[in-house]
Amino acid sequence: MTQLEFAKKNIITGLMKQVAVLEGIKPRELMLLIASGKAVIPLNVNHKIKKPCAIGTSLSTKINANIGTSTDESQISEEIEKLKIAIKHGADALMDLSVGGDLTRMRKEVLKYSTVPVGTVPVYEIAVKAEEKTGEFLKFEPEDVLSVLEEQAKQGVDFFTIHSGITKESLEVLQKNKRLMGVVSRGGAIIASWIKFHKQENPFYSHFDQILKIAHKYDITLSLGDGLRPGSILDATDKAQISELKILGGLAKRAGQKGVQVMIEGPGHVPLDQVEKNIALEKKYCHGAPFYVLGPLVTDVAAGYDHISSAIGGAIAASVGADFLCYVTPAEHLRHPTASDVREGVIASRIAAHAGDLVKRRKQALKWDRNMSIARKARNWKKQIQLSIDPDKAKLYRLSSKPKLSDVCTMCGKYCSIRLMDQCLPIGR
Repeated sequence: MTQLEFAKKNIITGLMKQVAVLEGIKPRELMLLIASGKAVIPLNVNHKIKKPCAIGTSLSTKINANIGTSTDESQISEEIEKLKIAIKHGADALMDLSVGGDLTRMRKEVLKYSTVPVGTVPVYEIAVKAEEKTGEFLKFEPEDVLSVLEEQAKQGVDFFTIHSGITKESLEVLQKNKRLMGVVSRGGAIIASWIKFHKQENPFYSHFDQILKIAHKYDITLSLGDGLRPGSILDATDKAQISELKILGGLAKRAGQKGVQVMIEGPGHVPLDQVEKNIALEKKYCHGAPFYVLGPLVTDVAAGYDHISSAIGGAIAASVGADFLCYVTPAEHLRHPTASDVREGVIASRIAAHAGDLVKRRKQALKWDRNMSIARKARNWKKQIQLSIDPDKAKLYRLSSKPKLSDVCTMCGKYCSIRLMDQCLPIGR
């Protein structure tokens, strides 16, 4: 049985107990969230990891880091280095988005080295295999889709992003309501092109029941992809996006009925004043399923700093109910990310998730900030560094500073407000 089926039968599994401890909640509370479809534990029965996690309502906000080869950059060793950096700096999950080189070997290495759940976007491998076989990446059939899903499932992939919401119907909505940026999802664009090329319905939609059977067999969580997510803030929350969201809500319900865990992916590029509305719409149309957002980015002009734009949107999204944030690196829209870009992206996303958790009044998040405040009050620099979201950088900055007084920093020196107040009002020590 799947974790969802166990939960529906009122059975608390060992995995639920393990994750509940990490969340600081009672196992039964987590079981009830899973049973209601408001939380998932993405973990394939064939994958053993040290750090499983739960994603969903009332839980700490999780973050995902994308890695993977491209058609221009396909060194597996470099991607594994990024994997290690992402995990070191706090990624709760990883996605292998590889499209270049040996995809099977790349995925095998990711599953081998990852201590956290691993996701993929299977349509990438489906398209790559079709091109290798026929010379045209759109020449694949539904059987090819199911074959790749089964192969990746056997390897141990924990969650699949599948673009089942791009259908003939939702594409008609897009055509009738023109956008500035059209379809910006790579997987979404492949599926939209496949529908036009074959003049058939999206196989991820038409063969959804067969996909559910594979997911159920391995207890894979389906992450229903937002192929029509906005790629410009001017396209946010439009009719095409909402049309797809409603389709995903129906598919989420079908998945739950078959005992398959499911979460929903969301935008994208969204202005600040529409972030909360987007979260509310997903929870409404998708029956409270966990919401996995890319960013969202709140402006289109932050090239080179999109991790900051994303963190701003992610913090707001998390504070109003988003459950899972996909990081964005400084390289977004510009190049294949480096190891340094991955680090910056993970840390920015973690800050956003933590900021959201403070608003959600998560006890663990509040305790972390309280302990940092106590360390700052005591001017305990060692403790401050330990409690920093990036201790390595905090330590580097502190060591590069040469204050004349050892208990202050070089910004304020002898005029340090905390030091002065300790001298004139020595309370709370």
